Amino acid sequence: MSTAIVTGQPVPGSSLEGDLRALGFDVRLAPDAAQAGAALAAVPAGQRVALVDAGFVGHVHSLRLGLTDPRFPASAVPGALTVQPAAREALTGALRDTAAGPSAADSDAPAGTLTGALADRVAERLTASGTDVHRPELGELVAAVPTDPQARNEARQAVAAVDDEAIRLRTAVKARDGFFTTYCISPYSRYIARWCARRGLTPNQVTTASLVTALIAAGCAATGTRPGFVAAGLLLLFSFVLDCTDGQLARYSLQYSTLGAWLDATFDRAKEYAYYAGLALGAANASGDDVWALALGAMVLQTCRHVVDFSFNEANHDATANTSPTAALSDKLDSVGWTVWVRRMIVLPIGERWALIAVLTALTTPRVTFIVLLIGCALAATYTTAGRVLRSLTRRATRTDRAARALADLCDSGPLTDLLRRAVRGVPRHTAPAVAALGALVLVLATALSGYGSWWPVLGAGVYALTSAAAVARPLKGPLDWLVPPVFRAAEYGTILLIAAKADVNGALPAAFGLVAAVAYHHYDTVYRIRGGTGAPPHWLVRAIGGHEGRTLVVTLIAALLTDTDFPVALTVCAVAVAVLVLAESIRFWVTAHKRGAPAVHDEGEPA
Repeated sequence: MSTAIVTGQPVPGSSLEGDLRALGFDVRLAPDAAQAGAALAAVPAGQRVALVDAGFVGHVHSLRLGLTDPRFPASAVPGALTVQPAAREALTGALRDTAAGPSAADSDAPAGTLTGALADRVAERLTASGTDVHRPELGELVAAVPTDPQARNEARQAVAAVDDEAIRLRTAVKARDGFFTTYCISPYSRYIARWCARRGLTPNQVTTASLVTALIAAGCAATGTRPGFVAAGLLLLFSFVLDCTDGQLARYSLQYSTLGAWLDATFDRAKEYAYYAGLALGAANASGDDVWALALGAMVLQTCRHVVDFSFNEANHDATANTSPTAALSDKLDSVGWTVWVRRMIVLPIGERWALIAVLTALTTPRVTFIVLLIGCALAATYTTAGRVLRSLTRRATRTDRAARALADLCDSGPLTDLLRRAVRGVPRHTAPAVAALGALVLVLATALSGYGSWWPVLGAGVYALTSAAAVARPLKGPLDWLVPPVFRAAEYGTILLIAAKADVNGALPAAFGLVAAVAYHHYDTVYRIRGGTGAPPHWLVRAIGGHEGRTLVVTLIAALLTDTDFPVALTVCAVAVAVLVLAESIRFWVTAHKRGAPAVHDEGEPA
């Protein structure tokens, strides 16, 4: 429930009260500031409350943007102000001070801020008191409090001249997206989003429908028949349409939530990796072709690509100064229309990637699909990583303690690193990525060049643990230190893939696929928590699942100690154990955060 307090004298013919009720507000009238204060005191503390001037003239969507967005504790448009419970005390104080009249502190206030709409004056006092008041960009939308009949008539004409529903539909589409999504999906998916909004459907329901559709697509692919492959491709595309629709529905109806952002992000990964598994099963059912190694390789490569993105962004989240010529060149290229789309397509975002997978599934075989996907993702990873390395080397910036903490959390170091860190000295400044890469190279070569059951991978895992501890012994503030988490991911996932492939045991690769999927979920969950400002998963969870170096050592040990029959069973047990721990804690955390009213988030960044 939300309450809107309409201040000032009612205006004949105004539809303001009806508009506010249509937005879900219980409307109360208060002619002046003193009565507004009394009305505010009567509103339950847990409710959102708004102050709206009775003379407000504007589009309904202006009120919607200013008063109903759940992401901000306080928000305002001309003539209207809203606060959530977190800023309620500040609103009470600002309204009380406004009712008391101007003070000495107001002598430096901008001209016009102490006269006019009460909501505007209170918003100014809120800002002056240190409360962050969000002011949405309205563009062509009208929001004003006219002071005379002529101004009111002009404002009403301006409202009539602009179709706020058309603007609402247009802004439902993500501002930055891939070529395929922008031109092949969004032109009609926005209307599906509106259809859903008018029937009371929520973004989370659409997200769940997208997941179910993708799982059905994976099941169709698993049949191994040509009709099954065609159906799988079509369903995968429809799943992506729904995946676009849920975000557009959230923007169209401003239904943002912590839980929704988490579901949208994690379900994207679950859909894609479940589809890989379905293709691998379909290849086996169709012709006995074993492509599990390719499926696992695609998952490893895609996850490592994302870790590069996450690490680079976190390292530069609040870095001071940016004098990179590479960044300047990128900005210059963005000013040329066609280069923008070429560069967005090169990175193979989720729209282009899923379209590629769907078409290849329907027309070719799972093996061809995976080979083309691996080549495309490898080229995209090379392009993006090279560009970010160049940016990092050519910029002069100081990274903060927050960035170093985020990179340390993304490293996912376990108890073995904690133990060894006391015995090893930190590496010289700016050499952490090289030391981490050296240990990873030793591990991968020891695994690749030895036979299954050899102790060489165990020795390589020991060296890897030592170098990993040395790499993170100092805060990761070097220009390329954001490469350390991706190196750890590639080493761990790649080792599991190599050992399972070299085992040549029935069930080893599917078990390895499950283990990497469970660990990757944990790593994605870490990213989403950091992005939401809640910090990394609890330390006990990281210790319980061993950290990246501990899990790598365990996999090499069971490969050396167990028989061919027992190895896939052991991998499966590890996969189930990790999945149960990380899923249980993750679900508990996100549901609890949602229930306690954690700030709503919504990702408008790079396409996944």
